Amino acid sequence: MRDTGPVDSSYHLFDSPIGTCGIAWTLRGVARLLLPEADAATTERRLRGTGVTHGADKPPRAIATAIAQVCRHLEGRRVDLADVVLDLADSIPFHRKVYKTLRGIGWGETVSYGTLAGLAGAPGAARAVGTALRHSPVAIVIPCHRVVAAGGKVGGYTAHGGLVTKRRLLEIEGVRI
Repeated sequence: MRDTGPVDSSYHLFDSPIGTCGIAWTLRGVARLLLPEADAATTERRLRGTGVTHGADKPPRAIATAIAQVCRHLEGRRVDLADVVLDLADSIPFHRKVYKTLRGIGWGETVSYGTLAGLAGAPGAARAVGTALRHSPVAIVIPCHRVVAAGGKVGGYTAHGGLVTKRRLLEIEGVRI
């Protein structure tokens, strides 16, 4: 069941090696992480469209640490993002299970949609995994870019730039598709 009650949330835009990203959080953890859109204003508009309540000039320490880790990751430095606390209350239970499982796929590794479905306890549910990834609220920390189609094909990606962005994220980790 989704927790759809109003939650006080904040957001912050930050510069990264690939452009201006956006992050939103609640008291429970990171609720959104958006990769750069065409420009910073579009990134902010899209982030505000997710229901965040207000901007913040200075994020709290845990969020600032998460931002620094994401930036190091995007610089091509191997970073373990497992300690970034997420608030996935708006996600359905199956999606949360997929996200948790996917967070166990490490830097420079890939997994197919079908294999991820099996690892998440739902063998044969590759399409449902694809749906979960399409709704992922937290880029990079939930490494959807590491999920590829059967046969090693790149698969899909919903962030701005689509497959170009996905390939770029994989290349940062040393993966060539």
